[in-house]
Amino acid sequence: MTTPAPAPARSRRRQASTPDSHRFPTRPYDLVKEFVIAMVVVTLLTVALAAVFSSPDEKPISLSGWAAGAPADVVTTATAELAGTSTSATYGAPYNAGSDGQKLGPLPLQRWSGKRIPVDSANDLVLTPLRQLPANPQLTAALAQWDQAPADQQSTWSNAYSDALTTAPDGDPAQVPPGSYGPVPVLAAQFLDLARTGGLEGMLTSSSSFYGGNATKPLLLLADGAFAEDQATAQHLAGDQWGMMNETGKYPGQPWMWLYTFWYQVKPFSSSGNADALVWGLMVVLSIGFVLTPFLPGVRSLPRRLGIYKLIWRDWYASHPPSSRA
Repeated sequence: MTTPAPAPARSRRRQASTPDSHRFPTRPYDLVKEFVIAMVVVTLLTVALAAVFSSPDEKPISLSGWAAGAPADVVTTATAELAGTSTSATYGAPYNAGSDGQKLGPLPLQRWSGKRIPVDSANDLVLTPLRQLPANPQLTAALAQWDQAPADQQSTWSNAYSDALTTAPDGDPAQVPPGSYGPVPVLAAQFLDLARTGGLEGMLTSSSSFYGGNATKPLLLLADGAFAEDQATAQHLAGDQWGMMNETGKYPGQPWMWLYTFWYQVKPFSSSGNADALVWGLMVVLSIGFVLTPFLPGVRSLPRRLGIYKLIWRDWYASHPPSSRA
């Protein structure tokens, strides 16, 4: 009786290295087809969900739109700029030395930043644009009267007219009683006319480059008035309405910012004039604590002690009783 000769070593190695696909049933798989189907489904879902849940694209507020929607607010704001009582005039660094600004305890963080973006609210936001207008006898006389008056007199005129606007019905300049306002009413009225034409925004936008993309001054001027804030409140975007977490209306915004914006809603942050600095400081502490979690005794043991991992891996623990884990 003869026995078959053993297969050569090369043949045995070939059999051992034969892929499983050659030894088990297979079926064709069209990767391109699957990719196209997945792409179409995801695209349709994206378009449908964006149409249902996306936030509306509101038009930006322009200075000409401000002048058309709230002309009295434009006059009031221009007067406040001339008086040096507007938010931008008293803001402090990085625009001016109007105040020490935000502090973290005894540390004047805002003042330390310095005047990196110098802004003289009266001159930069109101007077300089007016000086660029074509020759106008009334405006020329008003500017000359303003320039010749000492600073104390300018402040007296501006504050008197500002007080008169406050007591006028709806702040209407046409209903302000006669008084010693100097050239301020004329300057404010000419400023309103300039804003209505749409030219004011271009004059305030930085011309340091060809495109003039620095909108710092227009935004400061707009923020000094009440119009933009009123629009934000109407759209549920005010600070006490969780503004940074909302889009316009009732649409969701940036939920990842909840931890930061949350602190603005509770005391002492909600009633502090240094809320920005305090919240920033708290977030620095929390962030450092988060980074150091693996090194903090007690804290680093919480996941093991709480046992939440057993809920996540409950199927594995169910199929592996304690006796089989040894």
